[in-house]
Amino acid sequence: MTEQRYRSHTDSIYGELDVPTVVNAAGTKTRIGGSLIRDEALEAMHSAASAFVELGDLQAAASDRISEVTGAEAGYVTSGAAAGLCLCAAAAIAGHDVAAMDQLPDTEGLPGEILMPRTHRTGYDHALRTAGATIVDVGTNDLHLGTGSTSVEPWELESNITDETAAIAYIEKSYTEPPLDVVADIAHDHDIPVIVDAAAELPPRSNFSRFIDQGADMVVFSGGKGIRGPQTTGIVAGKQEYIESIAMQHLDMHVAEAAWSPPKRLVDLDNFAGVPRQGIGRPMKVGKEELAGLISALDAFLAEEQSETQREWQRRADDIAHGLEDAGFETHVTGGSDVSVAPEVVVDVDSSSETTALELVRRLRAENPRVYLGGDKLDEGIVVANPMCLTDEEADYVVDRIVANVEN
Repeated sequence: MTEQRYRSHTDSIYGELDVPTVVNAAGTKTRIGGSLIRDEALEAMHSAASAFVELGDLQAAASDRISEVTGAEAGYVTSGAAAGLCLCAAAAIAGHDVAAMDQLPDTEGLPGEILMPRTHRTGYDHALRTAGATIVDVGTNDLHLGTGSTSVEPWELESNITDETAAIAYIEKSYTEPPLDVVADIAHDHDIPVIVDAAAELPPRSNFSRFIDQGADMVVFSGGKGIRGPQTTGIVAGKQEYIESIAMQHLDMHVAEAAWSPPKRLVDLDNFAGVPRQGIGRPMKVGKEELAGLISALDAFLAEEQSETQREWQRRADDIAHGLEDAGFETHVTGGSDVSVAPEVVVDVDSSSETTALELVRRLRAENPRVYLGGDKLDEGIVVANPMCLTDEEADYVVDRIVANVEN
């Protein structure tokens, strides 16, 4: 294996811009481009670029497809999952009130609090706060103390619901609690929605409907990770009333009311007092090309043989592990987990060489092409190789470059 195969990218747009490409063994990370967009999606985007279309009509078509796939009442395409979370928060706060929409992100006089179990808090909470929401932490971290209690009890969520509560936000991971259906029952008893962040929870395809079935009112997925649509797309699936609010706060509203006729299957005008101003979602607009690409990628994702894809990932992960083990590294291969839907190769660098995991990651990212490994456990001397975004040839290259950059 040589670097020549990858240096051929010097003939691409990246070469013209003098930007090094990345051999991606880190997975669908936004900072290195997410995933590789499907050919079907690129073709759809090229076709969509050839004509004009009313974006509301295109969003209505996307809504129909998302509803069919997820079992939700309606759906919407956003400019990424974080934008989807922001728009979900805006919908929970403003509802059908056009004056409230105009007021956001100022929530004075509006129910602007979103409850979150403390262990669900992440840096992505900023997307909720962008809409004007105030996050209210609920629970403790007792679980990590080994006391036998859980971090968040259902009664704690219920006791924190007030007239200021707009929604409960929930991060879907295997370690999060209470169970989503329990949280949804509590929320619905108080007539507030549950927003689920499931950005990276595809595959499996069953997750499209899983969270809706458990009572979620709005669920957010990334369009540019496992689906392999345009990187700047996301999906919201949920109740019609919230999708309507999202649409009204996102679509271009520079229109005379007498001439305003959004598609009825997306927006029921009887629910609104008039045409809203340009909403908080205006900076998050989605183009016709991205919408068409996402719909096409979604169809291709659904048509894939999921078990075959999983077997391919497993084989590639095993090959990487065997190659590194032959070079003296301690490795093990995980199953799909709460962090990655694919098996991953965990490499104990510090125990296997005189080079630290941090030094290895820095060296690989300084090469041309750059090689990216998962670096979330560098403090433990560990790097992770994810097979999702690699070809077999690239997997061999990753092994070669790791071996070449350590001192035994």
